[in-house]
Amino acid sequence: MIYTVTFNPALDYVVWIDALRPGEINRTQSEAIQYGGKGINVSTVLSALGVENVALGFLAGFTGRALEEGLHNLGIRTDFIWLPEGLTRINVKVKGGAETEINGQGPTVGPTALRTLQDKLDRLEPGDILVISGSVPAALSHDVYEQILARLEDRGIQFVVDTTRNLLCSALPYHPFLIKPNNLELGEIFGKAPVTDTEIRHCAAQLQEKGARNVLVSMAGDGSLLVDERGGCHRLGVPKGKVRNSVGAGDSMVAGFLAGWLETGDYSYAHRLGTAAGSATAFSDGLADREKIMALLKTL
Repeated sequence: MIYTVTFNPALDYVVWIDALRPGEINRTQSEAIQYGGKGINVSTVLSALGVENVALGFLAGFTGRALEEGLHNLGIRTDFIWLPEGLTRINVKVKGGAETEINGQGPTVGPTALRTLQDKLDRLEPGDILVISGSVPAALSHDVYEQILARLEDRGIQFVVDTTRNLLCSALPYHPFLIKPNNLELGEIFGKAPVTDTEIRHCAAQLQEKGARNVLVSMAGDGSLLVDERGGCHRLGVPKGKVRNSVGAGDSMVAGFLAGWLETGDYSYAHRLGTAAGSATAFSDGLADREKIMALLKTL
């Protein structure tokens, strides 16, 4: 079973307008409510690909109830922890020329709620996959990723970690099955953004030396590069299509990679399906569906 953890889920209120004009009334052309948070994005695309999973995280208030109901309507299993105060955040995504985002803070996650999450994760079994991704709410300790991984170490659980800089580096000693930095995040880690494939591969190899098993580096329109634990290096560009949305593309790539690897055990195929899933989301107004993903897979 795959479990995803989202520390700070969100209802994303997405609006499309001709152009954002600050200081004036802006009227929408269309609008939608989407269910956001990196782990939730992974769960959504996994479910679209027919891969069973459970979404965990923290919810609060009427916005949390709306998010949970929406995920259930999509057929996604959840096991959220309910907080006694606050509201699950609402993020506003404005699509008008350049993308503009206004992200809410979300409720406070206290130590009791964190212990409840740890108790749930203690029930994972050997062979399960745990996906932890995104930032950590301010109320939680900066080493919360490390706490979770240390608690589950040596239990045969596969870890997937998709986050930035210190959070990512602190996870490496626990030998995550997959990490997915982008090339800019590699620059934050190593002090200089890699440009060439050789430089990216060198950075990925250093992350493997520190403990990562498979390193998938996304590079937006320049494609992606995978260095796998068997010594293989896989390079893919992106399929043709018009970019409509940048939100969730990286999470979709993680979901596609996991779905492909679980299906075949082949890293090359997993990379291709991950690329197709990430691109399908980038070419959609929301997260990609199975039909779009499989159509793009045929072009890779």
